[in-house]
Amino acid sequence: MRSYSYRVGISLYCMENYKQEFIKLSLDIGALRFGEFKLKSGRVSPFFFNMGIFSSGRLIKKVGDFYASALVDSGLDCDIIFGPAYKGIPIVTSMSASLSDNHAKDIPFVYNRKEAKDHGEGGSTVGINLSGGVVIVDDVITAGTAIRDAAKIINETEAKIKGILISLNRQEKGSGELSAVQEISNELDVPVISIVSLDEVIEFIEKDESFQEHLENINAYRQEYGVKD
Repeated sequence: MRSYSYRVGISLYCMENYKQEFIKLSLDIGALRFGEFKLKSGRVSPFFFNMGIFSSGRLIKKVGDFYASALVDSGLDCDIIFGPAYKGIPIVTSMSASLSDNHAKDIPFVYNRKEAKDHGEGGSTVGINLSGGVVIVDDVITAGTAIRDAAKIINETEAKIKGILISLNRQEKGSGELSAVQEISNELDVPVISIVSLDEVIEFIEKDESFQEHLENINAYRQEYGVKD
């Protein structure tokens, strides 16, 4: 199986502006919070990220800008961006507009229905026919169910999955030694890129005294459950 590597431990002074802006905005609106949060796995995490907080016109536009910048920065080429229902739908909509407005890339988006439509145009997807290279775009990868469902749909067409783009890579072990991101990357044999990683979040908050009280808990959690992507 192919091995993919990712940049980690980037110093704040050279961290791309969109990454810094994404972290700052996530903190400002409460999408990224620190404290004690019980996860489905039973672990008690010292941080929690909720993409659903980006729920206004201004904020979803910014989300599209962040994702578009991350895709362009990655150098990953694609013909279509695919948003798994439901969280991926507003993301790819805004991202496609940002790619056109800010990067002169008119890349169409497609999303799936939870249940296939048996009338009208029918089918399980909305948008143009899937073909060429496709990047799957979602908020985060936990169990990876939405990504796998999207991959199954894409693999039933002539299209080819080129990569996956998410907002935050928690860099956290799943049930074994690999993270959910690593498992999906290995399973589908494609790179997983993110707007930011937990390493980059830590780099950011280390420079802000108001978050110093949380660093010890985050680093302890990272020591126990962290992985390097």
